[in-house]
Amino acid sequence: MFIWIAAAFAAFFVKGLCGFANTLVFNTILSFSGSNISISPVELVLGYPSNIIIAWRERKNLRPAVVIPISVMVMAGSLLGVFLLKNTDVRLVKIVFGAVVVLVGAEILFRGMHNSGSAEESSRKILTPGMLFFGILSGIICGMYGVGALLGAYISRVTKGSGAFKANICAVFLIKNTFRLITYTAAGILTAGALLMALKLVPFMLLGLFAGIKAASFLDEKVTARLITITLIISGAALIITNW
Repeated sequence: MFIWIAAAFAAFFVKGLCGFANTLVFNTILSFSGSNISISPVELVLGYPSNIIIAWRERKNLRPAVVIPISVMVMAGSLLGVFLLKNTDVRLVKIVFGAVVVLVGAEILFRGMHNSGSAEESSRKILTPGMLFFGILSGIICGMYGVGALLGAYISRVTKGSGAFKANICAVFLIKNTFRLITYTAAGILTAGALLMALKLVPFMLLGLFAGIKAASFLDEKVTARLITITLIISGAALIITNW
């Protein structure tokens, strides 16, 4: 139980700090001792209120022109992701998950978190062929693991500033996670045991979330995000090696 508590606190501290990456942290910590099919539904339920809290705090930065098309792409990809999660070898899933962590972490580390263009220029990027493919791929990864880092890299290209990034990614997560709750329940992935575990971890999630939000108010966001990204890259590489 201690590892679950530590994972919940650490994951949602990062969520409060950056607005995303909670699932990467939670799944990476627990994937060494459990299966993604048992971990993902717990994180799904646990993370739902955190997205409501952050989206509400940053509501002035919400942009439907960003949230709606990205949500559609993510939900389309999630259908395939849920199928793969239920029918793929667990060891292979962990290897792929580790590779995703490394690649996304490297992309964020070397290209930076946020777009430097104007809001209007960013919005036009959403419907380009490359970004459409990226959005659907983000949905597949979200459906399999609930991982939002690939989605984070995507939204960072079509938003400007930390507040806009957090507001819009959490709004997309809310829509996406509502969809995942339905599909996970229909597929038999979300069980009573997973729901009970999530409820037990809620106090630790809230503690980590508000600690992260508080820390974000006085820490250098770029330096903190870089340290978190390096840690995730190392964790993803270790996950690949141990399951190869």
